[in-house]
Amino acid sequence: MKSHVQVAVIGGGVVGCSVLYHLTKYGWKDVMLIERSTLTSGSTWHAAGGFHTLNGDTNMAALQGYTIQLYKELEAITGMSCGLHHVGGVTLADNQARYEMLVAERAKHRYMGLHTEILGPSEIEKLTDGLVNTTGIIGGLYDPLDGHLDPSGTTHAYARAAKMGGAEIVEHNRVLETNPRPDGGWDVVTEKGTIHAEHIVNAGGLWAREVAAMAGVYLPLLPMAHQYLVTDDVPEIMEILKSGREFPHVMDPGGESYLRQEGRGLCIGFYEKPCEGWSLDGTPWTFGHELLPDNLDKIEESVAFAYKRFPVLEKAGVKSVIHGPFTFAPDGNPLIGPVPGLRNYWSACAVMAGFSQGGGMGKSLAEWMIHGETECDPRGFDVARFGKWTTPGYTVPKVIENYQMRFSVSYPNEERPAARPFRTTPMYDIFDGMGAVWGQQYGLEVVNYFALPGEPRYETPSFKRSNAWEATAAEVRAVREAVGINEVQNFGKFRVTGPNARAWLDRIMAGAIPKAGRLSLTPMLSPEGKIIGDFTVTCLSETEFRITGSYGAQDQHLRWFEANLDAGVTVENVSDRVTGFQIAGPNARELLSRVTRSDVSGEAFRFMDAKRMTIGMADCLVQRVSYTGDLGYEIFTDFMSQRTLWHTLWTAGQDLGLKPFGMRAMMSLRLDKLFGSWAREFSPDYFPGETGIDRFIRWNKEADWIGKAPALKEKAEGPKRRLCAFIVDAADADVVAYEPIWIGDAVVGFCTSGGYSHWTGQSVAQGFVPVDLIRDGLEAEVEILGQRRKARMVTGPLWDADGARMRG
Repeated sequence: MKSHVQVAVIGGGVVGCSVLYHLTKYGWKDVMLIERSTLTSGSTWHAAGGFHTLNGDTNMAALQGYTIQLYKELEAITGMSCGLHHVGGVTLADNQARYEMLVAERAKHRYMGLHTEILGPSEIEKLTDGLVNTTGIIGGLYDPLDGHLDPSGTTHAYARAAKMGGAEIVEHNRVLETNPRPDGGWDVVTEKGTIHAEHIVNAGGLWAREVAAMAGVYLPLLPMAHQYLVTDDVPEIMEILKSGREFPHVMDPGGESYLRQEGRGLCIGFYEKPCEGWSLDGTPWTFGHELLPDNLDKIEESVAFAYKRFPVLEKAGVKSVIHGPFTFAPDGNPLIGPVPGLRNYWSACAVMAGFSQGGGMGKSLAEWMIHGETECDPRGFDVARFGKWTTPGYTVPKVIENYQMRFSVSYPNEERPAARPFRTTPMYDIFDGMGAVWGQQYGLEVVNYFALPGEPRYETPSFKRSNAWEATAAEVRAVREAVGINEVQNFGKFRVTGPNARAWLDRIMAGAIPKAGRLSLTPMLSPEGKIIGDFTVTCLSETEFRITGSYGAQDQHLRWFEANLDAGVTVENVSDRVTGFQIAGPNARELLSRVTRSDVSGEAFRFMDAKRMTIGMADCLVQRVSYTGDLGYEIFTDFMSQRTLWHTLWTAGQDLGLKPFGMRAMMSLRLDKLFGSWAREFSPDYFPGETGIDRFIRWNKEADWIGKAPALKEKAEGPKRRLCAFIVDAADADVVAYEPIWIGDAVVGFCTSGGYSHWTGQSVAQGFVPVDLIRDGLEAEVEILGQRRKARMVTGPLWDADGARMRG
């Protein structure tokens, strides 16, 4: 066993072996995997072994497609069999909402290169040789890539390929400690000795929490006890096999089950509602190649439903019951990437669908480690999407909720209730008393909208326009006609100080860094020139700056700041220490003038100015800018002063028509100006030139800012596609994201976001199309829930085109 390696991967399941293989594939050969027992000794050995591409996150779906296509490559490299069965699969829809979801997913697949189909009941019967009772079934989504494999054989194929690439695998060697070194590396203390590793990858699976705790980290994950049954030989399956075919996968979300062929019989597993978490307080080190006691009681109702959907099961004997634990994160997605707050420590955990996602996760983590970034936007699986605020008390109910709803319809406006409210601001009880309908972001309760009198305090989940419609429209009118007030807690906020603060900001940001008393908008780019941040930078003095960005991305951004920090610079995350409100609308200036002695006239307080002022009794930083596109101000104060600031503003604004508004109205208002949004129009999937955010880049500044060379290259060559906007002839549903854009019979692009502009009375979509197609008035179609709706391209704002209201 080596005493020094570049990377030590802890954990020998399918994910750890995938990471090891991909590191060698991309050029890092001095790597070692350390396994406490033998390979596959955790969840891997008892996995059902199914794989599929269906995932609501398009990047995850693409990475699942990569994973599935990788298996033949592994077989070719190693000469080993993965036991592949590409039998195809169909996901059933037994209600209109689920059918709409599948149709929307099929639409996304058009431009992802995934060749799926929508089938009707008769086609499903034919595909499944009549073994599926299609009573009540509206249709289904067929994916030819679906299938199953041999979990053990596949994991050992990853391991063999990694060893062929130079990796070392050490089994029967439990890790006892992980201790950070001054050089940024780690001492990995094992039963067989200590290894100095430059990097650690925690791929501990069921033991990931325990491995993380060795480094002083809590990872929000929980093993769940999952059960599936394997039948004796089924005559109908044997007949199918005689014909040279295999039975396809069948996902029946209505019955919380998945069904596939297993040998000459069937395998059926369940995501039952009466589920149970396992080892809530930690996984025993002695657990391994064993199963949990059978618990057929908890799947009794699911089995009864399965007998109706798959009548052949009722007469099939049960050969074996597999009941074992798998790890889940609170949202069901993996926890991958550099762990915030630690140097050279990487997570590869909570990959519950290991044989659908393991290859893609290994690929992405290896790219991140070697190149500093991933090929695709990692936000959906980035470990930093959960912050230090997570606790076991939060994780357990959220994981259980996710497990119970794994097969539920996922709506774009859905707000799931478990472990809420958790994190709240001083305004929570005031807004709650005003009828707030709450959403959550990064664990924080955020107002989506305020229910109208007599309306329910609940937004009905829907793919179409919801019951929030009238309330949102009223809030939009209040902003445009009078003045609205909205909390600014849900911004990520950083304080940058030190003698080298300006120089550091000039290097890390692509845009201009403002003079004292001013603010600027700027993108932050990766070394490859992709957009990894979209910020407002405020200069308070030459040694103190404020950065404002996405609240949900604060840990990702702080991790990047700290990894690229210069001497003489301090960066503090003050997101939850600084809070306040924004006010916006034609009466916003009058309201502000009533509550401060400072001069807030248009001449004294210009657009993009920032001033410290006292409002009522609160010391505040006020910035003249607004994401609503209207005359507006962002007012920041200390957390402890927020309530008195509220009462000052609320009292002074009553005769001015002051009304509170939420995020539903905010996202409608921004469409009037065609403003882009972080995680929609701006993300690590895109380059600045294709999004239009390059207009905020300061190309001639002297600093050698990160991402400069590839950004200049894109500028010189010109982007191949460009973000644009359409007015859509929508019916009762608007664009959400990733809907195809058609011209004639060809899909030429996709939507990034959209919605309804209540002020202008139009349905709006933003998205990418080839540059040579962009022109005002271009006729196109946008596919919404399977219907191609007429759309017309617009190349300028829908309201206040010259910015007179915003800048006046």
